[in-house]
Order: sequence, then C-alpha cells, then structure tokens
Amino acid sequence: MIQHLQDTTTLHNGVKMPWFGLGVFKVPDGDTVVQSVKAAIINGYRSIDTAAVYGNEEGVGQGIKEALDETGLSRGDLFITSKVWNDDFGYESTLAAFETSLQKLGLDYLDLYLVHWPVEGKYIDTWRALETLYKEGKIKAIGVSNFNIHHLESLLKHAEIKPMVNQVEYHPRLTQKELHEFCKEHGIQLEAWAPLMQGGLFDHPTLQEIATNHQKSVAQVILRWDLQNGVITIPKSTKEKRMIENASIFDFELSENEMKQIDALNENHRVGPDPDNFDF
Repeated sequence: MIQHLQDTTTLHNGVKMPWFGLGVFKVPDGDTVVQSVKAAIINGYRSIDTAAVYGNEEGVGQGIKEALDETGLSRGDLFITSKVWNDDFGYESTLAAFETSLQKLGLDYLDLYLVHWPVEGKYIDTWRALETLYKEGKIKAIGVSNFNIHHLESLLKHAEIKPMVNQVEYHPRLTQKELHEFCKEHGIQLEAWAPLMQGGLFDHPTLQEIATNHQKSVAQVILRWDLQNGVITIPKSTKEKRMIENASIFDFELSENEMKQIDALNENHRVGPDPDNFDF
C-alpha cells in the first residue's frame, strides 16, 4: 500500500523510483518552470520528469538548484528523468544529446533517461547508447516511452539490458491492459503521462460520484486509481495549490468495485499521438 508522496517502487535493477512526480510537458522555460519545479520539491515531490523536446531543461535545472538550496535536500534525494528526442536518435547522436541534456539541467547524472518515441529503424541503436551511458554510471535507470508491445518485443530481442520503465499515455479512457500485463511479465514498470487526460475527464459522472463518496476531487480519484493499479504517475501543474491537491491522495483508498468502475471507462481513446502512426 502506497501511503506517502515519497514512497517508491523498486525497478528491476534495484533502483528506487517515486510512485508520484511532477511532469513539465508544455511548461515554458524560464520563471514558470523554475517556480513549478521549486514549489513541487518544497511541497514534498521528489520526482521531476522533463524531456529535451520540452525545451525547458535549463529552467528545470534552475528550479532543482534553488529548491535544494532552500530545503537543504541533496541531489541524491531527487529522481530526475529526461528523454532523448527523435531527431537525435542513433548511437553517437544519442550520446551527444544526453550530454547536452545533462549540461542544461546542470546535473552530473540522471536517474532515468528514456527513448522518447519508437522511431522505426532507429530505436535499437539509440537503446545501445542508453546501455553504454548506464554502464558508465551516468544514468541510474534506462527506459522507453510510448512503446507498444511489438516495439518492446523487438527491443528485447536486441537489448543487453531490458528497459526498467515504459512511460505511456494512460488514463481511464486508455487503460492499456494488455501492454500493462506484458510489462509486468517482463519486470518493466509502467508510468503514466497525461494521467488526467489533459483535463478531459473532470466532468465524467462516474468519476464525480466516486469523488463525492470520498470527498475528493476527480483528479485525486484518477491519480489514486493509477497508484492502486501499480502505475507511476506524473501529473503536470504549474499552480502550487493544484500540486498540493494532486499529491493529497494518500489518505483514502478506492474499493475494488470503484476500481472496476473506473477500468470500465476504457475506450482505447488517445489524446496524444498513436505510437504506431506518428510522423515526427
């Protein structure tokens, strides 16, 4: 039972990763992202998820630095994720992209580095670069993002080290049951992006009813559902009040029946691109 904002799950290589974190997709670089990251860490968050393509790694790094100065925490208390963008795929270019990300973040290692999308014909070489960086101790854990089962199967055939994490779009309208089962069988931790379906579920009657029963918000119910399903979740917010609310989900539990009601909302509906059909 996950009872605290700083509770962790142990990845298959023994690294501990927080169940809950802050995502910064579409948060502009500069003061907005600096203050968001800082507020999250000050309010108990320990995991921050960014990516090269978000264009805000410098601000994330600045927010981390200011938060550490202010709280007296050390770098080892935090779990920082970034991702290599599709344009940088390939062995050498991935190694270079990683160094650029590290420099922008102002860090000397990353906790987790992900292959951002399964670009056909390119992700195997990119994965080899992640394995190299992992062996060199520059990354504590490596993983993928937006990989479907067949992408994972193809990767596992070539991989020396299997991914520790697969970060995918995951919410009550897209429950990814088969993918989740496959990941569990292979010891790959599932992580949710767009867990709140970018706000598209807040007026859903089933979720509203469950929220009322627990005197919680719909967002809190969905995030709790993630955790009870064993899925790491990284909701995005730039407002401190909302960050605190999102993280206030450790004082209630959804019943088995409520979990089933939420599972039943699945329509295989995506708000983001389809990993089998994207052109970037």
